[in-house]
Amino acid sequence: MSDLWDGLSPWTQDALWLLALLLPALVTGVVVLRGLRPWPLVRAMLWRFRGVNALFVLLIAVAVGLGIALLAQERGLRAGTAAAADKFDMVVGAPGSEMTLLFAAVYLQPSDVGLLSGAAFDEIASHPSVSLAAPLGFGDSFAGAPVVGTVADFVHHLGEGRIEGRIFKTSGEAVAGALAPVGLGERFEPTHGMGDLATEADNLHAHAGAGFEVVGRLPPTGTPWDRALIVPIEAVWEVHGLANGHAPDPADPGAATRIGPPFDAAYFPGTPAVVVRSETLWANYALRQAFTRDAEMMAFFPGAVLAQLYRVMGDVRQAMSAMAMVCQVLVAASVLTGLMILIRLFRRQLALLRALGAPGRFVLAVVWSYAATLLACGGMLGLVLGWQAAGIFSRLLSRRMDIAISAPLAWPELHVLAAFMGLASLLALVPALAMRRGSITEALRS
Repeated sequence: MSDLWDGLSPWTQDALWLLALLLPALVTGVVVLRGLRPWPLVRAMLWRFRGVNALFVLLIAVAVGLGIALLAQERGLRAGTAAAADKFDMVVGAPGSEMTLLFAAVYLQPSDVGLLSGAAFDEIASHPSVSLAAPLGFGDSFAGAPVVGTVADFVHHLGEGRIEGRIFKTSGEAVAGALAPVGLGERFEPTHGMGDLATEADNLHAHAGAGFEVVGRLPPTGTPWDRALIVPIEAVWEVHGLANGHAPDPADPGAATRIGPPFDAAYFPGTPAVVVRSETLWANYALRQAFTRDAEMMAFFPGAVLAQLYRVMGDVRQAMSAMAMVCQVLVAASVLTGLMILIRLFRRQLALLRALGAPGRFVLAVVWSYAATLLACGGMLGLVLGWQAAGIFSRLLSRRMDIAISAPLAWPELHVLAAFMGLASLLALVPALAMRRGSITEALRS
C-alpha cells in the first residue's frame, strides 16, 4: 500500500488527503440528510437571526483566517529566503558562526565577523576548481542602503548579464541595486557604519572625498542586494586607510589605481567573506572540504545552513498548526455553545413540528444543517480572509527584510480548512442531538 501511495504524483496525494479530511463532513451530511429536505426551514432560521448568525460566521472566519495566514506566511518566508541565497553557491570566511556569516554575506545584515587573510584568499582564488572567488567588504552605508565592496565578476553573476549601464571600471564608480536610493548617473558619499551597528557619530561621519558615481544598475533580484550600492572592494579598503590589495609598481604608475583580481597577498587587508563558485557540483563539495580548517577558515553551503534553520522553522510550523487548529476548535465549540442557546429560541417551533408528526430525524437534520451552514460559511470566509492577510503580511515583510516574499494559498492551507470542516461537522451534531432528545411537552410549555 505504501508503494502505491509513493507512486502517486504529489498533486494526487494532496487531493486524496484533502478528500480524506473532508470525508467526516461528507459522510455525516449524507447520513443526516438522507431522504430529507430541511433547507426551507434552515433558510428561515438563518434570515430570522441574521445579525447574530453573521457575528458567529465572522468569529469563525477570523479564527480560521488567522491560522491559514500564519501557515501560508511561514511557507512564503521559507521560499523567499531560499531564493535569496540562490546566487551564493558557497561562502568561505574566518572560523565562527556560519549563521552570522550567512546573514552578513547573503542578507547584508550588519554583523561582527572575522577577516580572512590575503594568504587565505590567494589559496581560494588560485584553486583550479574555483571559477569565481569574490571577496566582500562591508561597513559603510548611504541613506540606509548598504555599501558593499566586491569584484566586477560577482556583479555580473548577480545581474546575470542584464545590467543597465555598465560595470564599474575605476574605484570611483559604483553599480546600484534595483531599489537603491541613488539613480544612474548620480553621485553619493558613503557614511561609516551600517544599520543597528552604526553609532550616532558614525552616521554624522561621511568619508570625505570618497564620492562614487553610479554607472550601472542591476535588475530586480528579490534579495537584500536590490538596495545595495556595490563598489570595487579596493574603494572600501582605501576609504578606511588600508592598502588596496595591489602592490605598488614604480614602473607602472597605473598599478596603484587598478581594480579587480589578481590581488597581492601582502597588500590584501582582509575580507569578511568570499563567495566561491565552481562549474561542477562535485567540485563544490571538494572545495568545502579543502577550505574548512578550524584554525584558519570555514566553508559552508548557504543552502545547508538554511536547511538547519528550516528544521527549526518546521518545528515552529507544527506548533503553529497545532495552535491554529486548537484555536479553531475552541472557537467552533464556543460558537456551538452559542448555537445551543440560540436554537432554544426555535425550541417551541421545532417541538410543534414533532407534535404534528415530523420525525425526530427531521428535527436533527434541521438543527445540524443550520449549525453546519454557519460553520461552513465561516470556514470559507476564513479562507478568503487568510489569503488576503497573507498577502498583506508578505508585502510588509518584503519591505522590512528586502526579500521578495509571496504567500499564495496552497494545499497545506486547504488541508487545514478541510480538517476544520470535518471536525466542525461532527461538533454540529451536539446541538442537533440535544434538541432531538428534548421533551416535546416541556418545549411546548416553555
